[in-house]
Amino acid sequence: MGALLILLPATLLIGGVFAWLFYRAVKGGQFDDLDDPPERMLHDE
Repeated sequence: MGALLILLPATLLIGGVFAWLFYRAVKGGQFDDLDDPPERMLHDE
């Protein structure tokens, strides 16, 4: 029971950090254009 009192808040904290990092990546435009970079290397400019 004692381990549950330590692991549950730790899990929620780590999950919150990853959710915040994902939110920052979405707001920063990391996922805006997923198709163009792989096709850019095929076009000879």
